Amino acid sequence: MERQPHIHCPHCAWEPRADSRWCCTSREPGSGCGTLWNTFWTAGCCPGCGHYWEMTQCLLCRRASPHTQWYHFPPPDEGHVGEREQALETVD
Repeated sequence: MERQPHIHCPHCAWEPRADSRWCCTSREPGSGCGTLWNTFWTAGCCPGCGHYWEMTQCLLCRRASPHTQWYHFPPPDEGHVGEREQALETVD
């Protein structure tokens, strides 16, 4: 099973909800179409103009940070991988 990231602001740990929305403004070159959307549904790509946002502003603390820093992946569970490999080895 693929590990899913936990998404939260790297500054204040605020977690966006499904109904959270960002606006495509002219803050970065090539952007500014005015589309409202949840930036985490598209990994930072505006569905209106296709601009990939490098920075994402927190809707709570208002600080901007690189979009990629919002994704917090769990550490690999090496014991789980070993159990799966062991199970595959014992299948007749």
